[in-house]
Amino acid sequence: MIVPKPHREKKMRIITYIFLLIILIVGVTFACLNAEPVTINYYVGKHSLALSLLLALVFAIGAILGLIVGSVVLLKQKTKNIHLHNRLKLAEKELANLRTIPLKDNH
Repeated sequence: MIVPKPHREKKMRIITYIFLLIILIVGVTFACLNAEPVTINYYVGKHSLALSLLLALVFAIGAILGLIVGSVVLLKQKTKNIHLHNRLKLAEKELANLRTIPLKDNH
């Protein structure tokens, strides 16, 4: 059975909201279960944070660093793709020029 597009979009929106609600509930539960403070010692001092907040911050920093590294790799691939596309255009132009040159038969 094929579901009309607006009806399908409404179902997907509801599923997305349910999924986000489940993630929110799990996050709040995790934060309540891990509320004890943790001391972070670094070179110039120390700071006390809740364990759940520390884990969330470390996860966010890791995600941001992963996005940066992924963007660099993607940028390199795009640059290489543009370079190869330019070489292909040049080769196709050269091939078209070679096809227009008349052949001479010496026999």
